[in-house]
Amino acid sequence: MINLQENRATTNVIILVMAVLIGVGSIIYTNSLVNRILAQEEQQTSIFAKVQEYIATVEPGENINTLIEVIEANYTYPVILTDENDHVLGYRNIRIPKGKDSLAYLAAELAEMKAAHPPIVVEPAPGLKNLIYYKNSDLVVQLKYYPYVELLIISLFFLIVYVLFNASRKAEQNKVWVGLAKETAHQLGTPISSLMAWMEYFKADESIDKNIISELEKDVFRLEMITARFSSIGSPPVLKFENVEQLVKNNIDYLQKRISTKVQISIKNREGVVLDAPLNRGLFEWVIENICKNAVDAMGGVGKINIALSYTRDGKQVQIDISDTGKGIPKSLWKQIFKPGFTTKKRGWGLGLTLVKRIVEDYHRGSIFVLASSPQEGTTFRILLPRF
Repeated sequence: MINLQENRATTNVIILVMAVLIGVGSIIYTNSLVNRILAQEEQQTSIFAKVQEYIATVEPGENINTLIEVIEANYTYPVILTDENDHVLGYRNIRIPKGKDSLAYLAAELAEMKAAHPPIVVEPAPGLKNLIYYKNSDLVVQLKYYPYVELLIISLFFLIVYVLFNASRKAEQNKVWVGLAKETAHQLGTPISSLMAWMEYFKADESIDKNIISELEKDVFRLEMITARFSSIGSPPVLKFENVEQLVKNNIDYLQKRISTKVQISIKNREGVVLDAPLNRGLFEWVIENICKNAVDAMGGVGKINIALSYTRDGKQVQIDISDTGKGIPKSLWKQIFKPGFTTKKRGWGLGLTLVKRIVEDYHRGSIFVLASSPQEGTTFRILLPRF
């Protein structure tokens, strides 16, 4: 499964790189077109200026229709003709909005044109100098922004595809989880019924130590509870306000007798008051049990597990820190350990912490994460549960 996760990450990177390359290629190509159009517009403006100069020298009565057609051929980019003191003499392809002061509007347009391009000098007569100012046409402006809009659209497309893909994959995973859990509960039903019958048989035998029978009853009860946990996967859990400290203690009391005697487990309530939170007892005990068992494995059956309970600073959540003195988890794997199939053990399916995360986040609206971890100090998991 590690390879699958890595391949998925690589695929996401490849898709992102492809999107960027498409966007960059589009920007380069569009900028090339813009530069060509700008060159053409500049050339047309120069021709426009020369025609203006020539018209000024034409004798009365001479046919200048062709020259006028050349001037009127410019219907794309805005042009303003001024004298050498920048007084507006005429303009073309500029629409003055209704209600706007024409002189003020043309002055603003002129300032914009000065910033865009240097003017073209026209000398209609000796000693007389006019200036032609122009700016980019709407087509050029649109082309300049087009690749960025295109890149945005491509990015949105890939984002939508990514979200839909993840949602579909998660829905499929949920179906697998629910099916696997319910099938497991169904398969456990028969041997549990058989064990319960054997328990009744042992109770009738006076030669069997009652303490042994009591512990066996606890294990059978535990199996029944595990079956109920699996059955509840995929169904809305029933949450009740529970004493979190007492729930954790009961769970640890059961585990302590079933793990290495060289592992010490301590529980500390930092608030000194009852910490209540809405919980599903059976599912949340599963969370504590799984994390503690992982801690025992990480310590090789020798070490300490410290469980500290408190409120968060804002008082809105119950905080549970579970620390061990094990070998630690590399920071690069802090998020990976909660993914299905991820495991560093030779045995196991790598589903324990995935179920833990699902129970805490999906069923209890809380969160769980690795707070700290190092080879020298072990690992600390933090669980946050809303109080209301």
